Amino acid sequence: MSYHRGHRRRRRNGLCGHGLCAVCVLCGLFYSSACAVEYLPGVAWPEPEVVTPGKTNSQPPSDSIVLFDGKDLTEWNDDGSWKVEDGAMIVGNRDIRTKKKFGDCQLHIEWQMPNPPRGQGQHRGNSGIYFMPHYERGRNLFWKYEIQILDSYDNKTYFDGQAGAVYKQSPPMVNAMRPPGEWNTYDIVFTAPRYAEDGSLKSPAYVTLVHNGVLVHNHFEMSGPTSYIAPPAYTGHADRLPIGLQNHGHKVRYRNIWVREIPPIVGTQEHVPMLRAGDLRWPVDEERPEE
Repeated sequence: MSYHRGHRRRRRNGLCGHGLCAVCVLCGLFYSSACAVEYLPGVAWPEPEVVTPGKTNSQPPSDSIVLFDGKDLTEWNDDGSWKVEDGAMIVGNRDIRTKKKFGDCQLHIEWQMPNPPRGQGQHRGNSGIYFMPHYERGRNLFWKYEIQILDSYDNKTYFDGQAGAVYKQSPPMVNAMRPPGEWNTYDIVFTAPRYAEDGSLKSPAYVTLVHNGVLVHNHFEMSGPTSYIAPPAYTGHADRLPIGLQNHGHKVRYRNIWVREIPPIVGTQEHVPMLRAGDLRWPVDEERPEE
């Protein structure tokens, strides 16, 4: 008797006192006319665009911008020292940056360490991927959101500086490095920081990194852009900036580089969230009207 009294007393929004009765649970499996209540979010969504994926996950999808296809460096601002050889671009005498600018993006990039390996620690196959590289005027600091590239196969160094690290901020969760001479893959989702008009931070940068198919950073919140000589600090910068690759004096090779811009899908709130039962509709925070 106490259950039935509670059921009647707590019945609100058309649901039973326990939130979902046994009949309602069936709605998660199949439609039944006995499941009388439907939740209506009230959001009108645009239809998602059709994107044709590559034949493999490493190949660029139809909406990607190919930054390097093994042929030339036309998508990059290069000083002429980076070379293309056997379908790979080889690190030159200076950093290199894309001609196009990006904010939120998905980046695919493949890289190979020199073989045989030489050096130890940070002096073995060192390079890096820069998102949004920029200078802070006044202090003459070079900022970037860097994902470290290093030969971390049987090569010890400081953990937040090994391959897959968000440089000087977090090591990867695991070391997924392949031996020198084999190709490594990074798939990176980068969320750019947002700044208010006065330059104050609205939301930080985030990065998700999959290294050789292994998740090593899961929506990691960055403390600011990275630097070797200074602690991270958010300073206002443009919404869109190039992607860069670092020269650190080592002949690291890159291939198959493509990027997708990832603007969020945005819906329109057409009405407040409601519940529906037949022809009846009512806001979720109100009692169900009498039929």
